[in-house]
Amino acid sequence: MFYIVIAFFICFIDQASKFCAEKFISVSSGIPIIDGGFHLTLVYNTGIAFGLFKQYPIVFTVVTSAAIIIIIYFLFQKKYELSKLESLALCFILGGSAGNLIDRLRLGHIIDFIDFRVWPIFNLADSFILIGAVILIFSMLFKRRN
Repeated sequence: MFYIVIAFFICFIDQASKFCAEKFISVSSGIPIIDGGFHLTLVYNTGIAFGLFKQYPIVFTVVTSAAIIIIIYFLFQKKYELSKLESLALCFILGGSAGNLIDRLRLGHIIDFIDFRVWPIFNLADSFILIGAVILIFSMLFKRRN
C-alpha cells in the first residue's frame, strides 16, 4: 500500500505542476530561468515522450492504460518477490504514467513545459518514468540471485 501512496503522490505533483504551467506560462513562449540553458515553455504534446509519434495518440492511451494495469498487478502479486528498489521504480513509472494518462484522457494531449533548449520539452511525469526505468534496469542487472 505504501508504494501506491508514492505513485499517487508522484501523479499529484505532476498534475499540480502542469496546472501551474498552464496558469502561468503562455503557449510556446518560454520563461527563461537560466538564460539560454533552462526555460519553462508550455507545449501540448499528442505523441509520446519528447513529442515522438504524434500521429498515434489512441495507441499510446491504450498502451499506457495496459502498462498501468500490469504494474499494479506486479506490485500486488506476492509471487514475484520484488525488491524494495524494484517496487519503488515501478511506483515512479506508475505515477508518471498515470499523470500523463490523465492528461490524454482529460485533454487529448500531454502538457509539457520543462525546456533545457538542447533536449525536447518534457514534464515531471516523463522524468519520473525515466528515473523509474533506470532504477529498474540497474536493480535487475545488479540484483543478487539466490
